[in-house]
Amino acid sequence: MIQETRILMGMPITVAIADTAADKSDLARIFSYFQGVDGQFSPFKDTSETSAMNRNSAKETLSSEMNEILALAEKTKQETGGYFNVMTPDGKFNPDGIVKGGAIKKAADILRRAGFRNFYVDAGGDIETSGMNTRGEKWSVGIKNPFKQDEIVKTLFATNLGIATSGTYIRGDHIYDPHTGRPMDEIVSLTVVGPDVCEADRFATGAFAMGEKGIEFIEKRAELEGYMIDRNGIATMTSGFLKYTIK
Repeated sequence: MIQETRILMGMPITVAIADTAADKSDLARIFSYFQGVDGQFSPFKDTSETSAMNRNSAKETLSSEMNEILALAEKTKQETGGYFNVMTPDGKFNPDGIVKGGAIKKAADILRRAGFRNFYVDAGGDIETSGMNTRGEKWSVGIKNPFKQDEIVKTLFATNLGIATSGTYIRGDHIYDPHTGRPMDEIVSLTVVGPDVCEADRFATGAFAMGEKGIEFIEKRAELEGYMIDRNGIATMTSGFLKYTIK
């Protein structure tokens, strides 16, 4: 297996390919893609399209990629009853909650088009898995204890699935209830498993903003499963979640 981790988009990104035909150039292609995503969408880079939008409310000459992000963000906003929102409480546009999952999925699609079938792409703990590892087993993904991050509270075994976690234990209060403008502090971690990481990520962000009601929202979506930890350390999972803990 060939594997490498680089710091991009302000987080560690790991690409691992179990197919024997893979070489360093395949990894480099994926890291180059993520670098381009960061340059285009980062709200922290003055030269990004996101920053340009925040400087100019006209937004008349958007790229096709930005229009795609805006369309998916609006769709997610409607599907979550307004709990997913790319506008911050101070009125700034920040697409981070939807860009990362989409970028991981597209990176995985690049590998698929190159003929690879057994790999994973992990950006800041959000993961797209495909095929099997070098032992012919499903990829194992750990859910960290938000109160003790060197401890794994659940291990998932995934293939051809996306896994995303929203939480406050690393970045602090950065997910807000759009209806009140207040940071969500009822829960500290919400992991969502979905058909791909883009779906898992966008709904993890929206459901986290719902607080303790978020796990009920995930339960109602047949394509998703979830695992929530509240501020008291109590875990709640959806009815089908445990099937992903079996090898």
